[in-house]
Parts: sequence; structure tokens; C-alpha cells
Amino acid sequence: MKTVYDFEALQINGKTVALRKFKGQVMLIVNTASACGFTPQFAGLEVLHQKYGGKGLVVLGFPCNQFGAQDSGSNTEIAEFCQLNYGVSFPMMARIDVNGTQAHPLYQWLASEAPGLLGSKSIKWNFTKFLVDKDGLVRRRYAPTDTPESLTQDIETALAA
Repeated sequence: MKTVYDFEALQINGKTVALRKFKGQVMLIVNTASACGFTPQFAGLEVLHQKYGGKGLVVLGFPCNQFGAQDSGSNTEIAEFCQLNYGVSFPMMARIDVNGTQAHPLYQWLASEAPGLLGSKSIKWNFTKFLVDKDGLVRRRYAPTDTPESLTQDIETALAA
């Protein structure tokens, strides 16, 4: 059985990170965009990172340009935007595809483990969120309209498990 720990990702600085580095922690994995109506959620994600990071939560942002070309800048430009505008200090990964033949293997797995509405495996828009438990298994998928603040109870439950 696969877990999140079977995957690697390219960090926004170009270095590879094995997700097993986060073994035993709760993860909130989010596909992000810099020019989306949901972009202000970066602030809420940073609040979660600050509030729960020391308790075992890791927020991981994965920029994606597949929805309305809302993250077309370079990885450096994306990193600067996130830091300057939202003070993002949680790990940001290099831009990826989350759907289609070039979809990152992590996202192929996430979407199959926690399908969306009506069993859809595709990611519908920016800021779709996945909560992964301490064992590396997907607990829940959240819609882009679900604010980071609305995930607090589920995060606290996962951290306490």
C-alpha cells in the first residue's frame, strides 16, 4: 500500500525533497496560484503553519498554472510573491501539473485516494487541499472554497491521533 512517504517533490529552490522527511507529521498539501481569487488563502495557510507547525503540521504548497494560467511566473517569481505578499514561510515546491498526462505522481495518488465530488479524480481548481495523517494516508480532500480556517478541527483531530 502506498503512502505519501513514497513520493518526492522538487522544492521551489530546485532541490529534491523526499516526503518521508515528514514521516510522523500531519500534512496539508495544497495546489496554489498567485493570481487566483483564492490567493488570499495563503494568509490562512501561513496562520495554520505558525499555529500548528510546532505541534506536527506541515503545510506544503504546490504552485500550478493549469487553471486560468494563474501562476505563470518562474519558481523564483512565485517564491518572491508568496513571501512578499503573504509572508509564506511554509515549504513551497516547484510548479507542477496536478491533472493530465504530466500530472505529478503525488497528485495522481492524492486524487485517486480522495476523489472529489461524484468520484471525480481530477483537481477542479487552485487551492484544493488534502489532509494527510501521521501514517502518510489521505484523511480528506477539501474544495478550494474551504478556507484554511475551516480545517482547524480536522487538523487538531489528526494531530491528536
